[in-house]
Amino acid sequence: MKRWILCVVTMLLQYSIVAQSRPNILWVVIEDTSPEYIGCYGNEVVNTPHIDSLASIGVRFRNAYSTGTVCSPSRSAIITGVKTYKTGTGDHRSSAPLPDQIRGFPAWLRESGYYTSNNSKTDYNTSSANRLIRESWNESSNAAGWWNRAPGQPFFSVFNFGASHQSRTMTNPYDLYQKQVLDQLPDHLKVADDDFEMPPYYKDSPEMRKQMARVYNGVSLADYEIGMVLDRLKADGLTDSTIVFFYADHGEGMPGIKTNGSGQGYRVPFVISVPEMYGHLSPWGAGTVTDQMVSFVDLAPTLLSLAEVTIPDYLDGRAFMGVDTSSEPTYLFVSNDRAEGSPSLDRAVIDGSWIYIRSFMPYSHPMRWIHYIMYGEISQQMYRDFNTGQLDDAQAQMLQPRPYEALFNLREDPYEQFNLVSQHPERVIRMRSALLAHMVDERDVHLVPEMDLKKLSDHISPYELRKSDTINWSLLVEVAALSGLQDNDAVQQQLAYLSHQNPWVRYWAAIGLKAQKNLSWKQIKQIRDYRTDTCLPVQVYLEGILHDHGDESAVQYFIEALSSEDQERVKLSLHLLQYSRHRDDLLSEVRDLFEKASSRRGWSAIKQGADVLIYRITGEPLHIETFW
Repeated sequence: MKRWILCVVTMLLQYSIVAQSRPNILWVVIEDTSPEYIGCYGNEVVNTPHIDSLASIGVRFRNAYSTGTVCSPSRSAIITGVKTYKTGTGDHRSSAPLPDQIRGFPAWLRESGYYTSNNSKTDYNTSSANRLIRESWNESSNAAGWWNRAPGQPFFSVFNFGASHQSRTMTNPYDLYQKQVLDQLPDHLKVADDDFEMPPYYKDSPEMRKQMARVYNGVSLADYEIGMVLDRLKADGLTDSTIVFFYADHGEGMPGIKTNGSGQGYRVPFVISVPEMYGHLSPWGAGTVTDQMVSFVDLAPTLLSLAEVTIPDYLDGRAFMGVDTSSEPTYLFVSNDRAEGSPSLDRAVIDGSWIYIRSFMPYSHPMRWIHYIMYGEISQQMYRDFNTGQLDDAQAQMLQPRPYEALFNLREDPYEQFNLVSQHPERVIRMRSALLAHMVDERDVHLVPEMDLKKLSDHISPYELRKSDTINWSLLVEVAALSGLQDNDAVQQQLAYLSHQNPWVRYWAAIGLKAQKNLSWKQIKQIRDYRTDTCLPVQVYLEGILHDHGDESAVQYFIEALSSEDQERVKLSLHLLQYSRHRDDLLSEVRDLFEKASSRRGWSAIKQGADVLIYRITGEPLHIETFW
């Protein structure tokens, strides 16, 4: 008996020694914020003393990037350590399942002895979310924190701060912003409407300044709340044993940035503070700035490396700190897909501060015609100014079709005002080739139409679907890469691909034709020959092209589509009508759809899509909604 007790005591002592040798890790995560709105990144107006203090004793990253430009895909990549164009979780929001082998990375920390807590946002964007939560966290709630761990147990604790979320900074009515932000923020931290410089892509007017001040005050409040958590860490005597990560879950949550495949949507503020006792785990000294590239899929392997846990082979990122680090890659690859009822497929490759962006649906606008964006007063002000000719060229670009490819130097041009594609042809060729090759090599699963991906997910996860050798990924990328090219050769190839046996090839041919700006009447007549395609997304896109060119049969098609019981058909039809010159002809049918969707459970996305289309046609106020 004595020997057994001695063994137990010895094991507990050994566990305690191992536990104490490993760092505590704290994440403080804010929402929807670009580096340009953080003090330590050069903004002298915003009030972020706690974030700035972490940077003064830690390392600040100039080239940190989220893997998406909206919360749920970004958080999917963070928790799994896998790119969303592999898991099929790039659409906001998604119900794609994950195979059991893909776990929430905190599960490995937990199994190695860490206490793991999440306070409290998850938004993992998958039907497997409940499993990820169960595996990952000892506790996930708005009361969770390190304080519930066993004595001496190392912890990994996450705190999410919503004050800078888009709901506060632009979407919710101004009186709600006052309650959620201004009333919670001490007076000495408030930023007035005339204290800051306006970004060049927004008009400098009193109405717009009133809205932009919300960004500054939201970030200031988030920093104020971070200070409370750091104060508790200090009061508990844990500051000297805790590595602190600060970052935003993606870039700025404003029109033309969030849900848009822009550099400012991907680039994030990112700071790590390492106490002296764990300095050997970091290649950087205190108060330094690094140009090293990191992205959100690097977080999982880095945390495992810091905790001395074996890194699973399937993770996409690399550990940049800890006991098992890897070298910096040549490029980072990031992505942006559907948001609400607005399909998109944007891909980008990053080389330091250089970003090459490829839009595969360039007929759409950076602003995005989605309810969550358009409900904001700032979006409606921009639309009014656009319609009355009050915007300059830079500002008007938000409401015009985007270029199919762009190149920016985010160090010199953080607001992405100067597309350098024509000035740097060799760099463009190099980065474009790397991006397209990566899409083929990684088997970018979002090249599959979302309707089909959902149907297939009943039998196979998108992650496993990618492994199928029956799918010609090279051909899909080749056809998709024609989208945006404005020449007769591209049109002829797209028309030829409309007869291909593979419906997904036809799908990308149809999208490419939608992006063509100058189709001839002969080419429109050729498109009519394929309008009865058996693949529904192809059919809707082709009818959208014909409707935009005044085809009377296409009007009838959309009258029937808007009365359909197939929600996917209705949503895609609403999307295509947003970009039709003749959308006004269907106002009555869109009103009827709005009324029908308003009374039906599970039709809220269609209700919102119809509401936006009515607003765009008539200018009538959008129906009141309040977001979290």
